[in-house]
Amino acid sequence: MPYQPPPDLAGLTLSQIAEQVAARKLPPIESWDPQQTGDSRMRIAADGTWFHDGSPIRRDAMVRAFSSLLMRDRDGSHHLVSPFEKLSIEVEDAAFIATDVAEKDAAHGPELAFRLNSDDLVIAGPEHPLIARGDADTPALYLMVRRGCEARLNRSTYQQLADIAMRQNAGSENGDWCVSSRSEMFSLVPG
Repeated sequence: MPYQPPPDLAGLTLSQIAEQVAARKLPPIESWDPQQTGDSRMRIAADGTWFHDGSPIRRDAMVRAFSSLLMRDRDGSHHLVSPFEKLSIEVEDAAFIATDVAEKDAAHGPELAFRLNSDDLVIAGPEHPLIARGDADTPALYLMVRRGCEARLNRSTYQQLADIAMRQNAGSENGDWCVSSRSEMFSLVPG
């Protein structure tokens, strides 16, 4: 069956986004205990391009498949995990790129849904916090995705989030530069 990417994020309701998230079946890599280790000879560039032996991987389906096997250890190293092997993979910045964001209204307040370059959908909140890094001159925003891996917001998604912050904070006297999702507040200013 050919891959069907999820529809445009802006056109989805919050319940449709939740259905898409629930439908994504990931391999249970946490339960695997591979005995073999090695180097995958793969790299994820800062722009989200995947490489193998120095050549870009051009098949999106391969990137989606590999991304479902990604994890990051506590020491910051990334790995591709199968039942038999745990192979290191070089990640220049973040394992994923957030390519779109949409603000959706929920009963308990706004929710921010992000689309990743792997077509995964992630809703920011306590389990998927937004993290501001860098400094005031060169800020960078990241979204915790899964298994220790993060997504860096690309420029257009960063701008969309800035617009959402301006709407959410309209009329605020203290001038906070933050957004809310799933009842959590996230600062867009590096600490």
